Amino acid sequence: VQLQASGGGLVQVGGSLRLSCAASGRTLSGYDMGWFRQAPGKEREFVAHIEQSGGSTHYAASVKDRFIISRNDAKNTVYLQMNSLKAEDTAVYYCAAFLGDVIAARQSYDYWGQGTQVTVSS
Repeated sequence: VQLQASGGGLVQVGGSLRLSCAASGRTLSGYDMGWFRQAPGKEREFVAHIEQSGGSTHYAASVKDRFIISRNDAKNTVYLQMNSLKAEDTAVYYCAAFLGDVIAARQSYDYWGQGTQVTVSS
């Protein structure tokens, strides 16, 4: 499966963005999916996860209550709605398919797509 993240951009503190992760080559409906981010000079970190059915979601503490992960399997797309953005949310955001084990661990994911840059200015 090939994944492509989009929707990033420049936004002011307190603003919102919605990222999309479109899949090709295989349907996403058989995968849990996740979003990660990587800021300059930092490790790639877990942001959010959604189960295959979309019924259960998990978030990093730093984004909980601000970000919402969702999916539309008919469109083969996963979304990340980001609200109340902070300067520390600035990063390249990546989507990936969860292959099992620890939800927040990078090594549990594969099929990483190219990321999309999110810059939050103060």
